[in-house]
Amino acid sequence: MSFRRLTILSTLSLGAIAGIALSANASGEQDLTSTFLNNRTAYIPSQCYTKTRDDAGEVHNPCFTCHVRSRAPNYVNDRDLQLAYDFPGPALKNPWSNLFVDRRPLVDAISDKDIVAYIRQDNYRDADGMIILASRLQSPPPGWDFDKDGSWAGFVPDVHFDFDEAGFDHAPDGSETGWRAFAYTPAPGTFWPAAGSADDVLIRLPAAYRQTQDGAISREVYQLNLAIVEALIKRHDIGMSPADETEYGIDLDKDGTLGTADHIAYAFDPRNGVSMSYVGLAATLGYAEAPLAAGLYPLGTEFAHSVRYVDIDDEGSVRMAPRMKEFRYMKKTTWATYGDLEEAALAEIKEASDFPNRIRLFDGNVESGIDNATGWRLQGFIEDANGDLRPQTFEETVFCMGCHGGVGVTDDSTFAFPRKLAYGNDANGWRHTGNDSGLYAVPDPKRADGRPEYQTYLEQNHAGDEFRSNNEIIARFFAPDGSLDPALTARMNEDISALINPSPERALLLDKAYRTIVMEQSYDKGRDANVTSLAMSVHREVEDGEPTGIETPIEPWFFQPPQAE
Repeated sequence: MSFRRLTILSTLSLGAIAGIALSANASGEQDLTSTFLNNRTAYIPSQCYTKTRDDAGEVHNPCFTCHVRSRAPNYVNDRDLQLAYDFPGPALKNPWSNLFVDRRPLVDAISDKDIVAYIRQDNYRDADGMIILASRLQSPPPGWDFDKDGSWAGFVPDVHFDFDEAGFDHAPDGSETGWRAFAYTPAPGTFWPAAGSADDVLIRLPAAYRQTQDGAISREVYQLNLAIVEALIKRHDIGMSPADETEYGIDLDKDGTLGTADHIAYAFDPRNGVSMSYVGLAATLGYAEAPLAAGLYPLGTEFAHSVRYVDIDDEGSVRMAPRMKEFRYMKKTTWATYGDLEEAALAEIKEASDFPNRIRLFDGNVESGIDNATGWRLQGFIEDANGDLRPQTFEETVFCMGCHGGVGVTDDSTFAFPRKLAYGNDANGWRHTGNDSGLYAVPDPKRADGRPEYQTYLEQNHAGDEFRSNNEIIARFFAPDGSLDPALTARMNEDISALINPSPERALLLDKAYRTIVMEQSYDKGRDANVTSLAMSVHREVEDGEPTGIETPIEPWFFQPPQAE
């Protein structure tokens, strides 16, 4: 449905608009199998078109959230993108036209009562607690079936969102699914609930990492292997509950003896014979089945990520709404060595130099997901016009590649797990954020150089989001002269919620704005929940190599080695 038609219908109720949109876009009849790209550079995020220089000539730097000096084995090293708009020719004109839509007439047509009722409906599980998508994918509609064989070849959602106090998910029969939720501090800007979405992230390691050497399921083995993975990804020691090393025959704390270990010692220098080991069945497997390297997840690692509307409880606190905007999934299907990854990064640099106007190409489809070229396959599900989850099209999944397909800040293509809360903090970081996704009583995360990360972002960007559209944060944290309120930054040292959470009024406005995008099914034009046009802070077009005005790149939050936990 076009924006113009929705404007004409702006006096109708939410229910009436949704019904009309559904009749035109019934998900079961949609053909989602095309691999044609309306937006050929859908992998370049909308945030990259931000005007870094405002009308007064002041320079803003939100770019260092993603584009930084990377740490191996991420060899992207794209800190130069803080300094200039370096796009291929087809991307010079901003394709994200939803950024320039004034959605106020559409938002005004949706009452608070209607949007609250909508976001509190669970579109992932039915009244019996069963996963709706899992049932639909048993016999997918023809428009979802890429290879026309009558079956679904992709990922079938199997997270039941029944978590215990340690973050482990349980199936209806009480068994553990292998999924484990963790709490983390979101990357600055777009990833805060203040930008319009709440979320959670879950990790699952392959079965061998959850079993003893004789094949028995063991929660302790799984917890230890997850702690080992955390140490390898973060590249520093990880605290844990005391474990008996003699049971595994592995010196986990690297103190030279087998005793009781209260931490996993990070030690990885294979050229000098220094490495680590998993425990349980995974420790008995060869390199081909269970490779281990710093900065890389085990082969077969899975992540699930639900992106949701922002709800507000009766006390005015932010919580995660039951309704999902998206359900995202990625699995490490191929092991890439350091050499493989470096070679791929160098080839990308040469390609960009030799053919600066050539766009990236991706392998995949709606069923299999898309290969991100570093060993992962990504797949997603998103709301149809009526609010039910459906598979993302090829183009809608290419959208995910901008963040998970090659930026300097990620570790093995991921953002969240390297930012997991440390042992000793908030259930040791292993919990589902659930109804307290606002991360209350969590301090401003510290950069490796000791500076508060979120405060640094505010100082460098002079705003609370890339588009500088969050007037709440600007009014709350900045004085008229542009200086930060010292009382609020001091408060953030204990509690980041005043920064990252929206007011109830803003939360509902952003929920309504995104709902109109859902009804239009205009994801190919952008998914940002802006209520008004962002033309004042976003480029409609940029020149090749146009300077941003930023003169010195900001180093990443992990620039200096952090202290052991």
